[in-house]
Amino acid sequence: MDDIDRRILDVLNTHGRIANADLAAQVGLSPSPCLRRVRRLEDAGVIRGYRAMIDPAAIGRGLHVMVGVRLARHAHGDVSAFEAAVIELAEVVETHHVTGNFDYILDVEVADLSAYEEFHAKRLANLPGVSAVNSYVVMKSLSTF
Repeated sequence: MDDIDRRILDVLNTHGRIANADLAAQVGLSPSPCLRRVRRLEDAGVIRGYRAMIDPAAIGRGLHVMVGVRLARHAHGDVSAFEAAVIELAEVVETHHVTGNFDYILDVEVADLSAYEEFHAKRLANLPGVSAVNSYVVMKSLSTF
């Protein structure tokens, strides 16, 4: 990977739908070599895909909560059971297995605080192996996009 590849990735990271001709102009290449480089980065797995960034509030998910989850036990079966259950929860946008005070950090999106209270009490706290749940309501998110 060279500096041109890194410039391509920087542009695509913020403008994933940019036309190849525009991308080429921004990174100082003609369109054909630029497209070859993008395809090579895709084939190598550096570019894993493209996605739309959707405003959660526009689809009824205006409350974002970061949730720290601690498991009671860390045996393989307990971890596997938790992971299999948590990925089935539509409210959980991302799940991160981490080190530190928690075993997992979840990104949760729901309509409002009442919806989160119900999700927490009826679904999240009942996942296999959960011993503690700490919730952090996101007041504002900063983004480089």
